[in-house]
Amino acid sequence: MDVGFIGIGIMGRPMVLNLLRAGHRVHVWSRREASLAEVVHAGAVAQASAAQVAAQVDVVISMVADAPDVEQVALGPQGVAEGARQGTVFIDMSTIAPSAARDIAARLHKRGITMLDAPVSGGEKGAIAGTLTIMVGGDESAFARVRPVLEAMGRTITYIGGSGAGQVTKACNQILTGVGIAIVAEALNFARASGVDAARVREAMLGGSAASKVLEDHGQRMLDRNFKPGFKAWMHRKDLKIVLDEAHRMGIPTPASAIIAQLLNALVGAGEGEADSISMLKMLERMSETRHEA
Repeated sequence: MDVGFIGIGIMGRPMVLNLLRAGHRVHVWSRREASLAEVVHAGAVAQASAAQVAAQVDVVISMVADAPDVEQVALGPQGVAEGARQGTVFIDMSTIAPSAARDIAARLHKRGITMLDAPVSGGEKGAIAGTLTIMVGGDESAFARVRPVLEAMGRTITYIGGSGAGQVTKACNQILTGVGIAIVAEALNFARASGVDAARVREAMLGGSAASKVLEDHGQRMLDRNFKPGFKAWMHRKDLKIVLDEAHRMGIPTPASAIIAQLLNALVGAGEGEADSISMLKMLERMSETRHEA
């Protein structure tokens, strides 16, 4: 299948490579031309704009930072809507507000383009391995048509419901992972401050009711002092702001999300915005003057 891909960053690059490995013909565009080199070398075809990408394909994927970027890519000058044929499916795999996804989908629908919101979980590691969790909202028949494309990038692919439902699911995911990272960091810092081997504490907890994917994966990275960004702290802060804004709009309480958002604010303010969000451990260590081994 001919597939377009817009946004070749930490996540987008391995996703394109997996599409190519699956046999899809991929046309690409990115605002930073230098980021295209690896995927073009692997067989992707570079285009001069999002509109030119859309003109070549039946399915266009975007993987960009936030709602204004999606809107620009989809509906701005030289955007997807200017080049797409009637019936094109636009799959946005970014993380944006559900309300923004619904608005962009409605405006694209007037142009004869069907939008699916299909955010992902799994980070850079999952993008490289092709094991992303993909949560999809939008037209179910369009989802059925493009499922083979999604299967090239993800392992767990779930159709959730109508437009915006994928982004609602991703918001829930970010609540859980944000809280999970914070409490794992807090627990490991508590153990170390108490003079106990944090690695052994983690090992014990993995065998009990406190076990979780976050404790297993991110907890090990914290112990390894591996703060290389698989998911940058500033992006996690952005995602929690989506949760808080949507909750405010609906008039519902999200107290845990509010606390984690403040911790992420502090982390970004401390100059760790480009590091992984698990750098929250370092912030807690500084606050408590906990010593750690290099």
